[in-house]
Amino acid sequence: MNGDVRVASFIKLHKHQLVTSGVPEHLWSTLFMKLNDNIFDAGSTFSILESEYDEDSPESLERIVVVTSEISRMDVRHIYLIDHAWTYNPNEAKEQLLNVPGLLDRMCKMMNVDLSEPGNAAESVYSEMWKYNQTYSIASGPNIEDRLPVWYIMDEFGSTIRHSDDPNFRIVPFAFAKDGITYSILFPIKDVAIDEEVTRDYVEGFSDELVRQCLLMPWFPRDFKDINFLPVEPSAEYFLSGRLNESLPVLDLLRIPANLRTACTLKVYSDYKYVNMYLTDPRFEIVNNADEAHILWYTSHFTDFETFSTDSPHKFVNQFPYEFVLTVKDLLSVVCRRTAKGHETYDSETLDIFPLWLPETFNLKTELPQFISYYQNREEKELDNHWICKPWNLARGMDTIISNDLNLLIRQSCSGPKIAQKYIQDPILFHRPEIEGSGLVKFDIRYIIVLKSVEPLQVYAYKNFFLRFANKPFELNDFDDYEKHFTVMNYSGKSNLKKMLCDEFVEKFEERFADKHTWNSVEKKIFSMIKEIFQAAISEKVPCGIPHSPQSRAVYGMDMMLSYTSNKDIQPKVLEINWIPDCQRACEYYPDFYNDIFALCFFNEERPVFEKL
Repeated sequence: MNGDVRVASFIKLHKHQLVTSGVPEHLWSTLFMKLNDNIFDAGSTFSILESEYDEDSPESLERIVVVTSEISRMDVRHIYLIDHAWTYNPNEAKEQLLNVPGLLDRMCKMMNVDLSEPGNAAESVYSEMWKYNQTYSIASGPNIEDRLPVWYIMDEFGSTIRHSDDPNFRIVPFAFAKDGITYSILFPIKDVAIDEEVTRDYVEGFSDELVRQCLLMPWFPRDFKDINFLPVEPSAEYFLSGRLNESLPVLDLLRIPANLRTACTLKVYSDYKYVNMYLTDPRFEIVNNADEAHILWYTSHFTDFETFSTDSPHKFVNQFPYEFVLTVKDLLSVVCRRTAKGHETYDSETLDIFPLWLPETFNLKTELPQFISYYQNREEKELDNHWICKPWNLARGMDTIISNDLNLLIRQSCSGPKIAQKYIQDPILFHRPEIEGSGLVKFDIRYIIVLKSVEPLQVYAYKNFFLRFANKPFELNDFDDYEKHFTVMNYSGKSNLKKMLCDEFVEKFEERFADKHTWNSVEKKIFSMIKEIFQAAISEKVPCGIPHSPQSRAVYGMDMMLSYTSNKDIQPKVLEINWIPDCQRACEYYPDFYNDIFALCFFNEERPVFEKL
């Protein structure tokens, strides 16, 4: 294959990446040549200069990169490869620093960290690395795990290039398909004079000055405490951004509430195997053809409610239009805050933001200034400042990190849309005598919620709740220890999975707390919280709320924890609401689970297992 053909093949394969990364077209051929031949020739054009520093203060060392010859931004030669010194998952970073030969030493030298005590040095590097690391993700990965953000630190040359609001170079990551390796590439965006410092914009792509100042906090600290930290509900346009477009039912065709014929067997089409296995009520028949079914029970998103109402007004589906206002984490927090309207907004002493059953939550994309202000105000009052950062729409603890390091928390906003939620630092714990140490572990509770109607609101809680337990005693440390801080063990391959029915849990809860707290009193708070959430979810018109849809029925999984308040009362805290929840355990523990659900939804049978809210 001749050179021109090879270059053309490279461009065809990488063109989308080249264009979206903003690599100038006149540099594409040179980039191919350097990638293909593995040419790292930055040393011929650049030099690293070090300032003198106090040997007792390694952090005072300052390095800059300068050009050693004039550069024209249109010169096809000037594109350079930068290697990556370290690629990692943040939750595994400390372990790698201590166990990968030479890594800690290299990072300490790069970050001017004292290496004399390796344990302390690893902690210091972990804190400092948020000023050095970069991130990217591969949107086309076949599995969710393949699309999770990748964090990396460039080599000494790339990591030395400093920030400027008016830079003369850009650095972008670039995945070379031939060897499956991701590099960083450096190229000029201005003509550069000899001995001029090489700079780049650490937060390019952001033009809002306040947002830029927030994102630059790790390198240029500022005081944001005077910013009002109370989040404000976003516009209707925000609710639609990045969401699936949904149509609404034609209500004129559904003025008479849709009723199924109770005199015949109701046919159910479901692509969820546990419905097919456990729906045994003889009034329902599982069928393999959706066209002949009265009830459609999908595990994929259903969005065309308009056509459904016109073409199949006699049918039902297991979803509501715009229910994502509850099931996407950033929108759930918006909905929950509505319940505090007209009331006190926060406690001036504890800084607790109302409602108290929602952990303080900030959208790191749209509420970063408010988050930093709130963090700094808590810091000033010496309040606990541990936060959990998690993606809007992932589960099972994926791409989730817990920390009280503000720099780390700010940088999480660079790796995709995330919320920062106040970590529950004083949770109610459960005693597992088989666990070494105190045996007191975190747990969370899942209630299955049935939304039967919006007008009027008819929402029910399945009273047989479910429990998930951590595998190690809880402490406010070792936040990369999954088994200490997370409770979702059925996806992690851990064998120490604790199973317990809710009746046994209530018995043990009463044994421990009956003198101060009965389970009945706690559950009343839980049910009140659930009702408030759904009232708030239907209080606004679409796209900001769930609309009336007579053909809709839905089942959600609501996860929550119990926490102590400052006066040692017990407060439920909502964590998330799951769309199409995994109900395997529900079926295995309570074989009539789907019989109960379907009888409620389609025959109006309010069995004792449900609490009407």
